[in-house]
Amino acid sequence: MTSLLTAVSRHADACSGADGIAQTPIPGLSTVRAAAPSDLLHAVSRPLVAIVVQGAKQVTMGTQTFAFAAGESMLITADVPTVSQITRASVAAPYYSFVLELDPTLIAELCAEMRIDVGADAAPVRVDATDSEVADAALRLMRLLERPASLPVLQAQLLREIHYWLLAGRHGAAIRQLGWPDGHAHRIARAVAILRADYARTVPVERLAAAAGMSASSFHQHFRAVTSLSPLQFQKRLRLIEARRLLLSEGRSAAAAAFAVGYESVSQFTREYGRLFGKPPVTDVREARGGTLAA
Repeated sequence: MTSLLTAVSRHADACSGADGIAQTPIPGLSTVRAAAPSDLLHAVSRPLVAIVVQGAKQVTMGTQTFAFAAGESMLITADVPTVSQITRASVAAPYYSFVLELDPTLIAELCAEMRIDVGADAAPVRVDATDSEVADAALRLMRLLERPASLPVLQAQLLREIHYWLLAGRHGAAIRQLGWPDGHAHRIARAVAILRADYARTVPVERLAAAAGMSASSFHQHFRAVTSLSPLQFQKRLRLIEARRLLLSEGRSAAAAAFAVGYESVSQFTREYGRLFGKPPVTDVREARGGTLAA
């Protein structure tokens, strides 16, 4: 893991934005850096694997909390709302992680070639020790970033390899569901894609259920089982997270952010914002900007 830490830290130190995230030319691959423990971060995560190479982090989904540190990986196998916090980081020893979004199409192809069964539905979030083969493939993927001319030729091969080792290792049973087109996780993902695209508009549940190929009652049951929220709650979470981004990154007023994400009432937006983030929009923005200036 020492070599992977070196590769991740080199890229993260050079390319991280104000939020600590450094995107890469490889689709779905990013690194994360933090020089201090973070505040709570609300997100609706896509299926991904996050390999921590230094520091520690805590992630909560629903009523479950997962703590993981260097040498461990967090796997998310569905679009789920999470609350995360970096818990161990400093200027001398920053938090670093390698984050790769999982590719359901690639997983389906590999499952067919490996002739492995899908198995029963698995929990959408889990933490395990990082397999050495996964860490080695991640290292070679990171090193490829330093040789841009090689990316068009080799990145697909290395992405395929890291997905293979994830399937073959201790993470395998959890991510096979992503490659099963008729599985609940895959069906719900089709409905989530609609909500992500149209979060600012009212989306009839019949449209979502049809996309998932389920009856309305069955859809509600499986949507909550996969995401921990109802479709309406999920859409509301997407709206509020995007509104906070507009407030902090673009300097929008509370009213402008509320209307931009689909709210018709600023007072309702303010109440629901406060319930999720623990403080009203104006206070949240003032404290967040004050913390950034202090840092």
